[in-house]
Amino acid sequence: MADRQARVSRDTLETQISVAVNLDGSGTFEADTGVPFLEHMLDQIARHGLIDMKIEAKGDLHIDAHHTVEDLGITLGQAFDKAVGDKKGIRRYGHAYVPLDEALSRVVIDFSGRPGLHMDIPFTRTLIGSLDVELFGEFFQGFANHAKVTLHIDNLKGKNAHHQAETVFKAFGRALRMALEMDERMAGQMPSTKGCL
Repeated sequence: MADRQARVSRDTLETQISVAVNLDGSGTFEADTGVPFLEHMLDQIARHGLIDMKIEAKGDLHIDAHHTVEDLGITLGQAFDKAVGDKKGIRRYGHAYVPLDEALSRVVIDFSGRPGLHMDIPFTRTLIGSLDVELFGEFFQGFANHAKVTLHIDNLKGKNAHHQAETVFKAFGRALRMALEMDERMAGQMPSTKGCL
């Protein structure tokens, strides 16, 4: 199996970001972003996706977290797109339901080569700590656009906003893990009748 690792940097007037991923890792996670709750969520992706991630970000947090969160989604998406390579032999599709107490979320992903995000999370409050919950949409849009995936995210139940977010990110990690697994029955074939993704 090819080495499915990548390192990507993004340097703008608003953010400086470095991301390293190993799609065949054990779930190790290191991050320094200045956005603690987002780091907690990114750790869920690593742990539940069995993806090693190392992330460093400096952004214009004196304004707000918008640029940092959005650009982290973009850079992480670029790293996944680079690491997955030609996609031969992967399962391509992944899905997961994850509960946490009263909350339940579902994430479905397709490494289709066609970016798309459909997200429905009826958050019960606008802030988790100091993080505006609207920024999760910016993160996932950036990821979907640059990883070139179709992504459906639905929080089906939930009263606690922290639980709502955590079930989404855990389900996202699990869905990634399923979609990126190598399928022995595919024997290196492209998982598409078009012959490319």
